[in-house]
Amino acid sequence: MSKILNCGNHKLSLGKRTLIMGTLNITPDSFSDGGSFLEPQKALEQAHHIANEGADLIDIGGESTRPGATPISAEEELRRVIPVIKTIIKEINIPLSIDTYKSSVAEEALQEGVQMVNDVWGLKADSKMAELTAKYEVPVCLMHNREKAIYEDVISEVISDLQESINMALNAGIAANNIIIDPGIGFGKTLEHNLEVMHHLDKLKTLNFPILLGTSRKSLIGKILDLPTSERLEGTAATIAYGITKGVDIVRVHDIREMRRVVMMTDAIVKR
Repeated sequence: MSKILNCGNHKLSLGKRTLIMGTLNITPDSFSDGGSFLEPQKALEQAHHIANEGADLIDIGGESTRPGATPISAEEELRRVIPVIKTIIKEINIPLSIDTYKSSVAEEALQEGVQMVNDVWGLKADSKMAELTAKYEVPVCLMHNREKAIYEDVISEVISDLQESINMALNAGIAANNIIIDPGIGFGKTLEHNLEVMHHLDKLKTLNFPILLGTSRKSLIGKILDLPTSERLEGTAATIAYGITKGVDIVRVHDIREMRRVVMMTDAIVKR
């Protein structure tokens, strides 16, 4: 059964096929492409590239969320992302998502026309984020995260933590059909935790919300294959295909053309 994700004037159907979110990092220090798209013109070119290769959404982030990254101020984050958003939104006709956990950054991005919020702390880092997202009536992705990778039962605790974020969203007035969940592969988890969550992705379906999976080029793949970020294409493809068999609805990726082919082939088998 499909549902519609309302991103402003864009209506994305969930369930019929796996949607592809392309990532655009306006950062000097992201783990994979840090420094590549800091200039608005280069970011615009990359956005065109992402759209032309078949992405359904573009996720724009101004602060690296890799483990060990140095936090930045909201002012610095805005300085990075707002000029890029202003440039892209005039030329790219697919929905834009802002990848931030700061309400002030999210609000300015939404005022510029961004149609979705992707919060790597699941509304828990900024007390104003839930109310803000409810006010703008946009979809929000609630990602699982923890300060320390300590669990007694990682699957049940990930589900429990996500339920807390969901409750925060609903209590703030965010519509249920605007909620997406993300298990947070690579965030607050060891390699073993990440593999366990991947293996049991289908258990997240008990929460009854669309699932976004972000595994592209991550350390999970690098540690298993002993490869740098530039050589993790096949490993990413394996995680994407497996995720789709477990019921994932959206995949967040760097390599759009290649992962679109993986998605199309896997969808043909799984979704028929």
